[in-house]
Amino acid sequence: MPQEKKNLKIWIDGQLLDKAQAKISVYDHGLLYGDGVFEGIRVYNGRIFACEQHIRRLYDSAKSIRLTIPLTPERFRAAMEQTIAANGFTDCYIRALITRGIGNLGLSPHRCNPSVVIIADLIELYPPELYEKGMAVITSSVARNHPNTISPRVKSLNYLNNILAKIEALDAGVPEAIMLNVDGNVAECTADNIFVLRDGRILTPSVVDGILEGITRATILSLCRQLGIPIFEQTLQRHDLYVADECFLTGTAAEVVSVTKIDGRVVGAGVPGPVTMRLAKAYHDYVRKAG
Repeated sequence: MPQEKKNLKIWIDGQLLDKAQAKISVYDHGLLYGDGVFEGIRVYNGRIFACEQHIRRLYDSAKSIRLTIPLTPERFRAAMEQTIAANGFTDCYIRALITRGIGNLGLSPHRCNPSVVIIADLIELYPPELYEKGMAVITSSVARNHPNTISPRVKSLNYLNNILAKIEALDAGVPEAIMLNVDGNVAECTADNIFVLRDGRILTPSVVDGILEGITRATILSLCRQLGIPIFEQTLQRHDLYVADECFLTGTAAEVVSVTKIDGRVVGAGVPGPVTMRLAKAYHDYVRKAG
């Protein structure tokens, strides 16, 4: 379990504030309506991993919901670096978010001025033993958002879709749930992208299946090609999960974690598979040397 760091400094609209003093208004539309976007970003060895890709996704999410970020991408990066330095971290997790800002109790955002919050802290999405033994997951009854509602490609502050699926997983006694799209095909998990291995080939859902375009996911795609592991983006059904030889999840907070049971069905030999372990090590080595 990561040790909690005391006296954290939080960056809010150009100011570094003590954690206890870092507050937003109850009239902020990010609180009232979940109106805003965010990113989760890792720092390894004092360097922001895949910073350009994360910032690009953040600004794309904001543009999609017609939210103007009041900082240039260059200034945003500098603000993150300032927050990391103020807290003395070399390895941490950044939560960067933009709210629509303070408005009235109506839905209209036209009087709101966007607000930026940057948090640098420690995170542990799953207990360490799950990385050694693998974990069980379920398929959720909560469907992933249809792309014509709020697109899953937008990392929105409104995560109720994912949260309801997460609650369902916890009620079932497992830490994670697989979400299907409205067509009944596999999309992603509540906080991670999903991959399966079958007959030596890795398969993962594509953007059209209702996924967030994960930065860790993109890194795994690249590493597979470098390592000569065949990998394909294609539509998957639950059957593909049930007959998989291996299964693993990826995400900024989770990194790479093996799935060894799905809906009560044992995956492969019931332990993290050799390809999964190879990729987990390759990812671990890569992020700690990459800029």
